[in-house]
Amino acid sequence: MNSLSIRRFKNPYVAFLLAFWFFGLVAFPSVAAASLAPSKTSAGTASTGREADMQTVQKALEQKLVAQKLKDYGLTKTEVEAKLPRMSDSDVHQIALLSKKLPQGGDAVGDIVVILIIVILVIVIIKLMNREIVVR
Repeated sequence: MNSLSIRRFKNPYVAFLLAFWFFGLVAFPSVAAASLAPSKTSAGTASTGREADMQTVQKALEQKLVAQKLKDYGLTKTEVEAKLPRMSDSDVHQIALLSKKLPQGGDAVGDIVVILIIVILVIVIIKLMNREIVVR
């Protein structure tokens, strides 16, 4: 039966130093304060939340899906743009939050091109490694 032996440190002071160092890291964590800095416009003033929400709503109004839905409800884009400045901040913010949930437009052509480029790169790498591609 083998007994488990624990080797002694050659220098026990190093072990105590490391123990106190780890204790200090755990007991006294460094204080880190993080927050978002306010964004600045080109004029140098901080932009308000309403301005950012208005820009989000304007981008949403440019989408074809939104324009079609407004047309279905009997509203034009100019009528909506005229009503936006008269809305309250909370209403504009709510519309901005809802417009961020809209599906982003685009087609699948870009995705197909990326997939084709990846496939071509894989084939070229395999050919450079003097391997053969066998499809059965």
